[in-house]
Parts: sequence; C-alpha cells; structure tokens
Amino acid sequence: ASSELCVCDLAAATGINRTTVSHQLRVLREHRIVRRRRDGKVIYYALDDSHVATLLSMGAAHAAEAGAAADAEPARWTG
Repeated sequence: ASSELCVCDLAAATGINRTTVSHQLRVLREHRIVRRRRDGKVIYYALDDSHVATLLSMGAAHAAEAGAAADAEPARWTG
C-alpha cells in the first residue's frame, strides 16, 4: 500500500539514521500508533488506524495555524 514505508524510506525522508528510525518505530508500535507488515526481509510500517491519521492531521493543521498566527504578530520591544 502507498501508505506503508520501510525503515530505509523513512530514514531517507527524515535524514535520521536507520537504527534511530527502527528504535522509534518499535516504541510507536508498542503504543499501537503504527503497525508493521513483513514482505520477505523488508518490514513495512503504516499508521495503525484512521484515528491516528486524523489526530496527526489535526495536530499538523493546528501547528500551521499557530505558526501563522505567531508570524502575523508584530514584533514587540522587550528592552
């Protein structure tokens, strides 16, 4: 599925080494945020369910709005 990525793809996309990505995925899997599927020697990871995707999308939208609001505020003299 297009929503699945292997450790090597995630490492390349984030610039984080494979060992660190694997460790973080293990933690996320323990908390049922991601699931894995093995295809031969390759393990693919995906979000565990649509609720997780919805939460991530909402968080990203909130962060973008908060960032835009902070950028729109005039600079204040603090000295």
